[in-house]
Amino acid sequence: MKKRRVLWSGLGVAALLATIGTVWIISLPPTQDGGAAPPIAKEETDATIAALKPPKRRRPLIAIVGINDATETTDYLMPYGILRRADVANVVALATKPGPVKLYPAFKVVPDMTVADFDTRHPDGADYVIVPAMSRDDDPAALQWIRNQAIKGATVIGVCAGAKVVGAAGLLDGKQATTHWYYLDELRKEHPAIRYVADRRLVVDQGVATTTGITASMPMALTLIEAIAGRNRAEAVARDLGLPQWDARHESDAFTFTRPFALTAIGNTLAFWNREQLGIDLRPGADEVSLALVADAWSRTYRSRAVTFARTEDPLETRSHIRIIPDKVATSWSAEHLLPAIGSQRPAEALDRALQGIAARYGVPTADLVAMQLEYPR
Repeated sequence: MKKRRVLWSGLGVAALLATIGTVWIISLPPTQDGGAAPPIAKEETDATIAALKPPKRRRPLIAIVGINDATETTDYLMPYGILRRADVANVVALATKPGPVKLYPAFKVVPDMTVADFDTRHPDGADYVIVPAMSRDDDPAALQWIRNQAIKGATVIGVCAGAKVVGAAGLLDGKQATTHWYYLDELRKEHPAIRYVADRRLVVDQGVATTTGITASMPMALTLIEAIAGRNRAEAVARDLGLPQWDARHESDAFTFTRPFALTAIGNTLAFWNREQLGIDLRPGADEVSLALVADAWSRTYRSRAVTFARTEDPLETRSHIRIIPDKVATSWSAEHLLPAIGSQRPAEALDRALQGIAARYGVPTADLVAMQLEYPR
């Protein structure tokens, strides 16, 4: 099994840890290292903003690309939802082939167009290309399209393990970069010319940006909004997200394998008879960023999987106009297995409440397991 899929495959975690063995688990640290992330100098922040300025258009064109069979849920939907609500750029969600995009660990969506359609409509290319984590790093269509966009002058942004895709496209050699903590060793082994930067959630170097784990999509998108439209606009969007502050600071040592992480993953995976399917009532106009965070979190417990249900099989349009295809057609769901309605919760609040709900249902170690996978500084 490919390592990149282990974090959302309970069986993959069990197989990996069982293979590595008990001795390795005992050797793991009992707690996370690290403390508060040090502040970042204003000069560095200003340089990051300057490096992310729109390369072509005054109102930029942003393309988020995914492969149809498996693209990470939050990496794909969060930048889309945040950048669309900011209304500072034209944002499109793409797929390499016709048809829906299956996201993991939850959701199936209808993209705006294919990469071929995009090239026909915009032969001069995008201003920014956002590359989520994908089930494989070597999809020929995705890699060639990303390379071509870079040649046309787009700034390429690898979100989370999307950095591995950007690296496979040949765009990271000799550059500073980061990625999700779980994939860091793999990225550096496959691309030894990369210069890893610790303690940063966002790294920009010569037209290519990379981020740490999944929740880094939020500060990344806000930083991009600030580069396009200024600090005031970014702060307004941050308030809408429920994020009082953001920047690139990160405590890398806090995210690593620990003994509780390994033991919780094994224990939850082996409790296969106690796996739950939890329903999300999908309604038109739902906040896709909150939906993505909640579904992603509950689907990473190795005890549960979030599924959407609706009263129709037709795709339902979210707040920012992406269409989600319901997993099931139903008018109701068992109250015991129904996730709380998101309602007016802002995305950051929705994630915090999801983690609180996970802790209440499965215990604090499982909530910590999920937060570690999301690389979420709690």
